Amino acid sequence: MIFFVDLIAATLRNATPLVYGTVGETYSERSGVLNLGIEGTMYAGAFAGFAAAWATGSPLVGLATAIVVGLAAGAIMALLTVTLGANQHVSGIGLTIGLIGLSEFVNRLIFQGGDLQRIEPMSTLNPFGGLGEIGALFDQYALTWIAFLLVVPVAWWILQRSSFGLEIRAVGENPEAADAAGVNVTRTRYLALMIGGSLMAVGGAFITLALLGSFTLDIIAGRGWVCVALVIFGRWRIGRGVIGALLFSLIFSLQFRLRILPEFSALPFELLLALPYLVVIAALALSGRNVAYPGAYLKPYRRS
Repeated sequence: MIFFVDLIAATLRNATPLVYGTVGETYSERSGVLNLGIEGTMYAGAFAGFAAAWATGSPLVGLATAIVVGLAAGAIMALLTVTLGANQHVSGIGLTIGLIGLSEFVNRLIFQGGDLQRIEPMSTLNPFGGLGEIGALFDQYALTWIAFLLVVPVAWWILQRSSFGLEIRAVGENPEAADAAGVNVTRTRYLALMIGGSLMAVGGAFITLALLGSFTLDIIAGRGWVCVALVIFGRWRIGRGVIGALLFSLIFSLQFRLRILPEFSALPFELLLALPYLVVIAALALSGRNVAYPGAYLKPYRRS
């Protein structure tokens, strides 16, 4: 019982940055823009959040800083792809490289390559602490509670039920028809990318402000690219994408625990480390066939 409760609790914690990133990427891609700047946005959010929290002693200030950085990153991506009509692949990868490079440069300026700096991480909340062993399942960070109880249902409602979500889906499917119906395509895509960027940055900041309480190079470790795969796995639907994030995190958490069990001690360490990514590849291979992409996916729009 302790093993499984601990495994599920770890799965929820490890899924939190993926949930924020996947929901944020879904906003972007439903508007027709593939945001490959997600890896750099999460990285910049992780660093900016940590640096602000270290300077002020407040993780909340760090979180607010990460949100501002995410909004700025989304606006830059929108400027490149929506206003200037640049290639989305090149713009996204360039944004990722630029944000990672800038974060590492500023990190060296501030901390000068000295000892690893730490902050007091966010504490966990457990409203069901009196349930014994099962109660440990609910010992989660506030950002985890917010992700699953607020961000996911609100994002689903916005994209599926609200007029703003209808505009996002319309410009992602047929921007010409949306424009003819009176929808401002540029404004809608800017908002979608900026909302998505802020969520991505929060996902990165969660790692430094809650999980670790420190910042190290390569801290995101490809989670942004995993989120892109999860959006495709989820077929641009919030619920399916979150299920994919939980599946990846379950395998990710499980492989750490398998290493300490004598039954799996003979397995190569590298195989267990690669196991979550192999699961994602297999899931994409099985579910990625005949996927109906948004109609205006990767296509810049120029009003004629």
